[in-house]
Amino acid sequence: MKQYFVAPTDGREYDWSQDRISVKTPTELTDGRVTVVEDSLKPGFHLPAHRHRSMVEIFYILDSEVTFAFEDETVNATPGATVTVVADRRHEVTCVDGGRLITIFTPGGFDRYLAELAALTPAELDDGDRVRELGERYDIWPE
Repeated sequence: MKQYFVAPTDGREYDWSQDRISVKTPTELTDGRVTVVEDSLKPGFHLPAHRHRSMVEIFYILDSEVTFAFEDETVNATPGATVTVVADRRHEVTCVDGGRLITIFTPGGFDRYLAELAALTPAELDDGDRVRELGERYDIWPE
């Protein structure tokens, strides 16, 4: 496979109510090993508590302060910090002022989750069971 270059403003974009995600390395380029995204968190961002049974997430903070709450501690990560969430570790993420970070998912596939989520109709997005099933298929388990 040829090398893959993504310019700073390129990558498949998903604009959600709380953040805008740009896929920088889709999973098919890495034989499923990783997905890399740039995530622009909007003010008031809150990702509810969840865990991944096998996925590891690595967050590199680019801008602002991002708070990670675990079962036994809370970490306020600032620009230049890296937070690694190992498999089966409950975590919740907030960012009061909005911020920007790079997230690496291993194994890959988070980009496929985003694509399937974006393809849902408004009625399907309102169906909590449907959204939960989709998340669980991509190793996102709500708490």
